[in-house]
Amino acid sequence: MRTIEVSLVILIFATAFIGATYFAVLPYPRQISSQSLRQLAFTTLQVLDTNKDLSKTAFKDPTDLAWIDLEIALSACLPPNMVYNLTVYDMVEIGNTWTYKKFHSIVNSESGLGTTSEAATYLVTTTDIKFTVTPQEISGTLYILNCSDANGWWITGYTGQSLATDLLSLLSPYFNTTVIIQNTTDFGRLLDGSKISDLPYENITNAVIVNTFGEAVPIPSTYADSYPQDSYAQYCYELGRRVNQYNWTWVSIVGYPFYYVSNTGEFSSSQNTWGIYGTVRVGPAGLNSFLRGLDMEHYPFYSYDGSWITGSPGIVYFSANTSYYSNYYGIYPSPYQTSTRALPSSIQSTYHTTVTSNVFDPVGNWYGAATFKHTGTGAFTAIGLTRTPDIRITALALLMYYRPNIYRSEFTLSAGERATQRLIMLHLSQQGGS
Repeated sequence: MRTIEVSLVILIFATAFIGATYFAVLPYPRQISSQSLRQLAFTTLQVLDTNKDLSKTAFKDPTDLAWIDLEIALSACLPPNMVYNLTVYDMVEIGNTWTYKKFHSIVNSESGLGTTSEAATYLVTTTDIKFTVTPQEISGTLYILNCSDANGWWITGYTGQSLATDLLSLLSPYFNTTVIIQNTTDFGRLLDGSKISDLPYENITNAVIVNTFGEAVPIPSTYADSYPQDSYAQYCYELGRRVNQYNWTWVSIVGYPFYYVSNTGEFSSSQNTWGIYGTVRVGPAGLNSFLRGLDMEHYPFYSYDGSWITGSPGIVYFSANTSYYSNYYGIYPSPYQTSTRALPSSIQSTYHTTVTSNVFDPVGNWYGAATFKHTGTGAFTAIGLTRTPDIRITALALLMYYRPNIYRSEFTLSAGERATQRLIMLHLSQQGGS
């Protein structure tokens, strides 16, 4: 009896399986294992335009032999069972609406592509177009410290001089005058209120001073002789006073600002306890002294303060504002960095400053990179990140502070050229498809 019951169960399941198989509508094998025709089409267009050959051909007369070369190249890029239709469209503006008008096409199938074709589009611009971006010029002079007789610290992998070259390339288009300070003697002349170039628009007031030497700052011999007190913390106080006096924006590119002073001639036998000669350690008193000099209305006299004030919040992330300006100016450093020398928010009340632009969202009371504008005159941009420095952060911080406009891009066509952009659409299908 048990054997009969088991046999009946097996018979019922077998009948159900056969019936379901007979009436089920199964997908075609190629639908289960798709070749992703749209992705193939787009990749093919990219390959054809590797050397701008596709872009050049798209703007040639349909009778030009380049179209035959394109057809050969297209067939070579695709599997032998693939049929295609490549069509080029003119982009035509009618009123306030853009529409597309067929310009030319090449196909390898007279019967069409069927209902299962996929397409990709690719926008090309004529190679005769010249694309220009004109930034608004900031009226102040940009001074970049490039002193040959100074050494840097916390700029591992770089020198102050190499960073100065990078900054010149990034920032000089945004300033009407850029002056490279080649040695500490010229820097001393600037601190004493003298121009150091023959450029007609050099202006000492309202300038930007970028210190590319990281935690060290170059010191002229005359100042090294005048302010040796407290390992030159008093010199840092005088720098702050100059920033206030001339309404400068002082920029520290990385690390703990003013932690060392450097002059390879003056301090040839001195090193910063890490083997970097020509350098003297100031310690945290350098930053405190600078801030007091910046706030000289409330700290009219130099006084020593050796307390450590920076913090280490760790990973910091771009603010939403920074992400916007990163795209606006086309400067793309990593949106997250490591901060080990962040300035505290308390310096706003202590030294009468205001954060006017912060590159990273604050972590607690710490600002990984920001510009502190004094309520009177002068500003201080401090990039309190760990080494190695990314000079793009410095450039972005300055541009966020001054916010120069980028003027509308211009297209200049060669004589007789009319179309500027064309849309290419590539349809693909497999032979034998429904």
